[in-house]
Amino acid sequence: MITVSRRLEFDAGHRLMRHESKCAFLHGHRYALEIEASGNLDALGRVIDFSVLKGRLGDWIDTNWDHNCILHHEDTALIALLSQQTKKPFILRSNPTAENMALYILNDICPTLFPDITIESITLYETPNCFTKVCRTP
Repeated sequence: MITVSRRLEFDAGHRLMRHESKCAFLHGHRYALEIEASGNLDALGRVIDFSVLKGRLGDWIDTNWDHNCILHHEDTALIALLSQQTKKPFILRSNPTAENMALYILNDICPTLFPDITIESITLYETPNCFTKVCRTP
């Protein structure tokens, strides 16, 4: 199997509902996301052009997550406050942990953006030293 990966970076804020420490407060990160794809080689010998990975997922991230707040749907007070801005917060059905965000990208966003290839994994760095990797289940 041949895989290709592309790294994308973005800035976003979040807070974790019911967190036992400082992540319970609104704060931000310089996220880095790596998408890994596999598939049959095309006529040029590629799984997919790197610019296609960047264009499809990068555009989605720019529109929805970059320079935005990613919030749990139960965080109603903060959602109400931030919804008064031009860019509305992005609402998840789960706490916006790195794990849940990576799962959301892999399971909800990638199947629509990449129907022609298999997305093997999403790695999401919350900091340079802390990351999660979620893999496709066969």
